[in-house]
Amino acid sequence: MDQIKTGELIKRFRTDLGLTQKELAERISVSDKAVSKWETGNGCPDVSLLSVLAEVFGTDIQVLLTGEIDKNESEVGNMKKMKFFVCKECGNIITATSEAAVTCCGNKLTALEPRKAEDNERLKVEDIGGELFVSSEHQMTKDHYISFVAYQSDSSFMMFKQYPEWNVQFTMPLFRSGRLVWYCTQCGLLYQDLRR
Repeated sequence: MDQIKTGELIKRFRTDLGLTQKELAERISVSDKAVSKWETGNGCPDVSLLSVLAEVFGTDIQVLLTGEIDKNESEVGNMKKMKFFVCKECGNIITATSEAAVTCCGNKLTALEPRKAEDNERLKVEDIGGELFVSSEHQMTKDHYISFVAYQSDSSFMMFKQYPEWNVQFTMPLFRSGRLVWYCTQCGLLYQDLRR
């Protein structure tokens, strides 16, 4: 194992997931100092941690051991980097996995920048025996509502359309990690990470 290559790869995977060193450390039950040590190439994870790290990062142990992502592995991240465009005129939702020039209703759309949801804005996610039940207390009026919720991981993407005056409630498969992204007509694009 090349400590420097593996450390750089761990840092890349961690930042791609939007995790701090402390958040990653908590997920795999080590100290944030250990994660910092790995990322700077001054040490490497214990062999017993490789399978847990691989699961968190959605990769395999061999990639962590070599410190290199093959071409197919690097292309897998496209779903996580998905861009969202929402037309203010008609409410159309358009997604792209790379740079795109998007127009709707005669207007050029700009990709929305997601912001991390505050504690009081987060969606409620419950494990209901093999599925996740997602809900929200967010108001759903004609002028202020969540228009969609999407699930993103390295290789998967699902969108759940929502409607004014309906409660946000849906079930989805149980995933070990990923991100929920949603669009509120007043607050913009928000996200929260799923950690299992």
